[in-house]
This record gives sequence, C-alpha cells and structure tokens, in this order.
Amino acid sequence: MANTYTQIHIHFVFAVKYRQASIDTNWKNDLYKYISGIIKNNNHKVLAINGVSDHVHILIGIRPVQSISELMKSIKQNSSKWINENKLTKIHFEWQEGYGAFSYSKSQLSAVAGYIDNQEEHHKKKTFKEEYINFLEKFEVDYDEKFIFKELI
Repeated sequence: MANTYTQIHIHFVFAVKYRQASIDTNWKNDLYKYISGIIKNNNHKVLAINGVSDHVHILIGIRPVQSISELMKSIKQNSSKWINENKLTKIHFEWQEGYGAFSYSKSQLSAVAGYIDNQEEHHKKKTFKEEYINFLEKFEVDYDEKFIFKELI
C-alpha cells in the first residue's frame, strides 16, 4: 500500500497441545528456521525466536497486510505438518488451540528479544503456565484459566 508506514511489533507465545514436552533439542533449531521461513514468506520480519520443549516465543515486526490470526494459523498449520511429515515425534504433533499476542514499542524490543533468547534459563525457575498467566496479567488481558490450557485426559 502506497503511503502506508507502520512499526508494529508483536510477541507471540504458543504451546504444544496439552503442553507436552514434544519439541526436542535435536531439531528445535530446524523448527525455528522453518517457522522463520513461514514468517518471511508472509513478508514479516523475525526479530527473535526461541522456546523450550513445550512452547515457542516469537518476536515479529509485522506488516498490516495480514491479520495476526491468519499469520498464526499459517505458522501453526505449516509447522505441525512439517514436524509430522518429517516424523520428528513418536506421536502425532499438534499445537494447542489459541496463542498469546502482545505488542511492544521499539524501545522495548531489545529487552523482549533478550527474554526470548534466554528461555531455557528462565524456565529453570518458572513453568510455562506461570509465565503465560504473568503475561496475561501484565497486559491486563481478561481470561478464564479453564480456557487457557487443555489438560491431557
């Protein structure tokens, strides 16, 4: 779009279904490269990506040509298909329904990227559930905990 100038930064957080520890350290960097490719192919910019065995964080410079929900649908559908086609897990891989999307100003990007890069160390002290609820509370997002996480039956 001519004469459209934006600076939109979104921090996405999404989990493996039932928060199972399915993302293996042997292939997680390949997963992050694959997800980064999806984002770049949709004309957005990856600023940071990392996670642990049960969830992923991505900081993106997003263009307003695509909705956040369309981008997340593409990331989750295509990456789970890639994981399953490459037989990277013993059982069928799926992402949890939903995601978190939190906006940041340019002045906050370095701190957010550092936080994302330091996920392994961070999760030695705090669970994903604690982290996610902290984000929701920090950003004053109304939520009902029974709808945030699906437990393994």
